[in-house]
Amino acid sequence: MEILIIIIFLTKLKLNNVIMNEIKNIFRAFLATFIIASVLIGCNSKETTLFEITYNSSLGLDGYDGRLLLIIAKDTLKEPRFQINDSDETGIIIGKNVNQWRSDQKQLFTSSSLAYPIDNLSELESGTYFVQALLHKYDTFNLSNGKTVQLPMDQGEGQKWNISPKNLYSRPFKIDFNKNSKNTVKIEITEEIPPIKPAEDSEYIKHVKIKSKLLSEFWGRPMYLQANVLIPEGFNKENKTQYPLMVFHGHFPKTIGGFRTSPPTAPKKDGIFTSRFGITGYKYIQEKEAYDFYKNWVSKDFPRFLVIEIQHQNPYYDDSYAVNSANLGPYGDAITYELIPKIEEMFNGVGEGWGRFLYGGSTGGWEALAVQVFYPDQYNGCFAACPDPIDFRAYTVVDIYKDDNAYYKSGNFRKTLRPGMRDGKGHIKAQLIDMNRREYILGDKGRSGDQWDIWQAVYSPVGEDGYPKPIWDKLTGKIDRDVANYWRENYDLRYIIERDWNKIGKDLEGKINIYCGDMDNYYLNNAVVLTEKFLENTQDPYYSGEVDYGNNAEHCWNGDQDNPNYISRLRYNTMYLEKIKDRLKKTAPRNHRLKNWSF
Repeated sequence: MEILIIIIFLTKLKLNNVIMNEIKNIFRAFLATFIIASVLIGCNSKETTLFEITYNSSLGLDGYDGRLLLIIAKDTLKEPRFQINDSDETGIIIGKNVNQWRSDQKQLFTSSSLAYPIDNLSELESGTYFVQALLHKYDTFNLSNGKTVQLPMDQGEGQKWNISPKNLYSRPFKIDFNKNSKNTVKIEITEEIPPIKPAEDSEYIKHVKIKSKLLSEFWGRPMYLQANVLIPEGFNKENKTQYPLMVFHGHFPKTIGGFRTSPPTAPKKDGIFTSRFGITGYKYIQEKEAYDFYKNWVSKDFPRFLVIEIQHQNPYYDDSYAVNSANLGPYGDAITYELIPKIEEMFNGVGEGWGRFLYGGSTGGWEALAVQVFYPDQYNGCFAACPDPIDFRAYTVVDIYKDDNAYYKSGNFRKTLRPGMRDGKGHIKAQLIDMNRREYILGDKGRSGDQWDIWQAVYSPVGEDGYPKPIWDKLTGKIDRDVANYWRENYDLRYIIERDWNKIGKDLEGKINIYCGDMDNYYLNNAVVLTEKFLENTQDPYYSGEVDYGNNAEHCWNGDQDNPNYISRLRYNTMYLEKIKDRLKKTAPRNHRLKNWSF
């Protein structure tokens, strides 16, 4: 109103027409800006607070740093915190960072809060839901590179946010949500996840934990590695027998799996359908395979060797990928030069490269090949099953060197979403954009503790903020070509093998074996095909290994052409023994002190 009065007043002044017109134009522009601002303010005023979260003061008086998660679900059989995944049955999750959050402070989630799988909370439809809040706590790390970061410290669970001890959570409860109501849902966090009891030693299984000097220096606090060790029948520290070491790489192992000293107790026909394999009675099959392995292990003529599964969980994931990394530190050196020699000293291992072998599937498959490549004379062979992408021209379905966007393949008139996961018949189960959005909501700056973020943490340089520099924008998919080039030079295994073949080829001859199903659910076979093409053309020397494929086999096929995947995946510790025996026959010294290897 005041603006209109001024304009009317000015029109009554005896000013020439030019000046008068200029003044009118100025006020018209100002009035337009005022109207637009009023509209915007009006829009913002419509943003409503939907959820209000606090925690009970009995859980602590000091402020907490971390990621506050709000989970919304329909299923009543499981808590909402166990219902976030990449399937069509996922619940909804919303996240926000908190710093020094105290019990007397309210944390708000509004209609504009970003969410997964919906875009934001304004899209939450009216209905009956079960809700739960969880605080994933962060610690502060002062790294040796001079950066300070906040990350979740593993608490013995293998870096899983929904079961990590010391995390705080609320009890789930039912709400009748009306998106047109102005009522705010109030949630109080009252529970703390209890500690996890460490696995106990037994006659054949030991657990050896060491403080790593290398990792402690990098992280600026004590950091540990643990080996779960399966020791051979008849082991005696005082005898002269030596044992080859089998490093079974993979995800976080609480203890040695697939080994039991008593017969199966599960019923053969339990009526429980395992959708992954399309069978029932899988628990019985697992127990029987574990017991059969034990019977072989203690039999008179079975080859005697050591098996280790490594606990190398860290603030980014349930394992480190067993290589040195700018963001995770020198895990490769720590495992190869600190942990393994300790185990070999304790349990009469050979203690030299000719007596060490690597195998594993998926993450463990990548680790087996990577460790063999980066430490070519420290190990005598790898068996890499369904490895994570080993050629980044096929980073699942993305060529990070040529594609501009990870989420879309674009033409002149349309964009096509890239798939992230398929079933055995090729039907798409999840898109890359959705899988990455879930991780972004779980934790920004690569802190989700999940698959795409750990690849980024291992392979990327350190960003200016101290966190891994993103390979692509997590929300849009735009690829950073500089980061991609860094990945190629440091972690693209096919590229590195080809680039350095004249240096490392001799030490890798006869040591590389790769297996993958040609219908791998994560398209990992694409990179294996590209790698095989190079390996089959190697010269001086020829690689003299093996690459094999399972016809119509899904993740994680490991080289067994005779048995279904649900059986062969339980036999890693025995299925490569004949190939290992052949390798030892060619490379072990004549005065070896191995037992039952028949050469």
